[in-house]
Amino acid sequence: MGCSSCSSGGGTPRGCKNNGTCSSGGCNKLGVFDWLANMQLPAGQTPYDILEIRFKNSRKTFYRNAKNLSLQVGDVVAVEASPGFDIGVVSVIGELARIQVKKKSPGLKPMETKKILRIATQEDIDKWGQARALESEVMFQARTLAVNIGLEMKISDVEYQGDLSKATFYYTAEGRVDFRQLIKDMADQFKIRVEMRQIGSRQEAQRLGGIGSCGRELCCSTWLTDFRSVSTSAARYQQLSLNPQKLAGQCGKLKCCLNYELDMYLESIKSFPSTEVKLQTEKGTAFHIKTDVFKRQLWYMYEGEASHGVGLVALSPERVQEIIKVNKAGKKTADLKDFDTHVVTRKEPDYDNVVGQDSLNRFDNTFGSKNKKRKKKKPAGPRAEGEAVNTAPRPAQPPKPRPQQPNKPQNRPPQPQANKPVEAKVVNPGENTAEGQANPAKRKNNRRRPPRKPNGGNEGTEK
Repeated sequence: MGCSSCSSGGGTPRGCKNNGTCSSGGCNKLGVFDWLANMQLPAGQTPYDILEIRFKNSRKTFYRNAKNLSLQVGDVVAVEASPGFDIGVVSVIGELARIQVKKKSPGLKPMETKKILRIATQEDIDKWGQARALESEVMFQARTLAVNIGLEMKISDVEYQGDLSKATFYYTAEGRVDFRQLIKDMADQFKIRVEMRQIGSRQEAQRLGGIGSCGRELCCSTWLTDFRSVSTSAARYQQLSLNPQKLAGQCGKLKCCLNYELDMYLESIKSFPSTEVKLQTEKGTAFHIKTDVFKRQLWYMYEGEASHGVGLVALSPERVQEIIKVNKAGKKTADLKDFDTHVVTRKEPDYDNVVGQDSLNRFDNTFGSKNKKRKKKKPAGPRAEGEAVNTAPRPAQPPKPRPQQPNKPQNRPPQPQANKPVEAKVVNPGENTAEGQANPAKRKNNRRRPPRKPNGGNEGTEK
């Protein structure tokens, strides 16, 4: 559970950016809700002196409060380390820490537990921030050194100690790796003590975190700490397709969530008959195809009908057990389709089906042509009932005479111009022809211009 300062429920700032008070390496990674926080201890009982301290990502360790410091959840403290000291955040205190110790480390001896030195000062926190800033760059440099040596390993995470004196490198490898030369090279380059720790692929996903195919954060990085083995039989019992891309998680192994509902499936399948037994009927032998645990149905198909794709037959577990009992007595039952429990019911829609009521081309002629005839207006007043309707044809009206347009040329039929010689016609500037009068529009751009004056227009100048 995320803290109130960085969750999306009204904290400031919103989102996981290490800007709140949970500066322990990220929100929602093995968070703890202290449901005993507001409960007071009985009179005369001292608080439990073992506390749970959280470090980067999902690493948590128990420490003893030997100096009886007044600590609360979220306080940054300095704890013992080898060598030097480390910086962590208090995650669980009080009686809830006692429950965690019994659950996680039942054989813990309080006197042999490392101690909490002090509440971290500002200088300790600044040095801790410098160490966290170096981890990303150091990890990539360490990967380069491992590749140069030729080691088949993947360095997935680096965790610096709070006093910058030591760094722990977490790596994954398929087999044993001789990294003695790598430790020497990293110690010479980084000037620190180096510790190599091999982890599995599930622990790598737990430390790094991520988003699963379900859209939620990985279970291993939020609450899951017990990594049990997952086999493909878990997918078979749940009638899942054996697709490695869908069944594998971020770690490359089978998803841990396949085991969540496995016990319920195993308990439900006990009431089903064996799927290896074939059913003997008068029509033929039927074999099992699939099982629907939720609907409690078993699907069978005849051996002769499997080649040409005839439909399946759904039977209840009780009906299958009866048929098996009859077969053991040496008898055969009738056709399985007579006992088919799978009935296809068509549900009527609860909405009006408007498909086909509107024409598909109703928007094609939305805009009519410009020369469209106007519709005749209907009489405004309604006709009285029983009024006779005049169905006689109306007399033809003579066409209305149109006024003559004097300056508009009359339309003449085109005359053939083939084999007609072209004659050049010279028109004087002052001559006014009939063609020019008939077509004044053609003379619009051919206006007469004044004659050009001699000597460039300087007539009155004396030379």
